[in-house]
Amino acid sequence: MAFAKRRRTRPTTGQRRRKYCYFCKEKIEHVDYKDHNQLRRFMSERAKIKSRRTSGACRRHQRQLAVAIRRGREMALLPYSNR
Repeated sequence: MAFAKRRRTRPTTGQRRRKYCYFCKEKIEHVDYKDHNQLRRFMSERAKIKSRRTSGACRRHQRQLAVAIRRGREMALLPYSNR
């Protein structure tokens, strides 16, 4: 006799708001590596690139963001690490 698995549900006490992509909201097509002030927003205090989950960026813009941050590091606009 097979039993059906129960789904675990989270309590609905504190509903979280969904994070929306900053670039989609502002209608920015391409992320520019020269805009270091904007890129700093998507880096941690240790100068690591924040994940999609943390930053709220969509998949397309997260990829562009990672490439832009790497290019900014190469051009010495952004640090590789903060200590």
